[in-house]
Amino acid sequence: MRTLIILGHPDKKSFCGSLADSYEKGAKEKGGEVARLNLGDLKFDPILRHGYNKIQTLEPDLVEAQRLLKWANNIVFVFPVWWSAPPALMKGFIDRVFLPGFAFKYRENSNNWDKLLTGKKSRLILTSDAPVAWLYLMYFHPAVNMMKKSNSRVLWYKSGNCYKFWNNEKCQRKKAGRDSVQSVQGGT
Repeated sequence: MRTLIILGHPDKKSFCGSLADSYEKGAKEKGGEVARLNLGDLKFDPILRHGYNKIQTLEPDLVEAQRLLKWANNIVFVFPVWWSAPPALMKGFIDRVFLPGFAFKYRENSNNWDKLLTGKKSRLILTSDAPVAWLYLMYFHPAVNMMKKSNSRVLWYKSGNCYKFWNNEKCQRKKAGRDSVQSVQGGT
């Protein structure tokens, strides 16, 4: 399996970074090929300045990200839920990378589109200080809806499992989270 791990937390030393480290270690131990993008290390403008009205040249890091997205058949997004959504860095990365002509193609004389990154699976690993039930009951968990329903199902690949860790500043949860992620990685 060719796995691409996308760390959406700007700090590699965060709890999300630790979860990504554990997932990467477990995937390699199971013999998989693994690549990783730490979005906080990439050099790019996260703002899609003109929408789809004008081409915005991709920075070299985003060109490499697109190459890795084509290469991978398993894409793992690891990020915190801040204010009920992914960090702005993650949203900016999605806006700039998953573009028409790369992730999807508009059909001529139609409101529909064709998926261009087919045959891929995705997995979400999310952290939040808010209980998961609260995010679902109060807000219908917009971060999960964006990543699973809007992005993955509509645009490019098959959505997989979503693992959520909450109240992540507690030490015992950090260790349990790392152990859990390492044990589930490498699957479908």
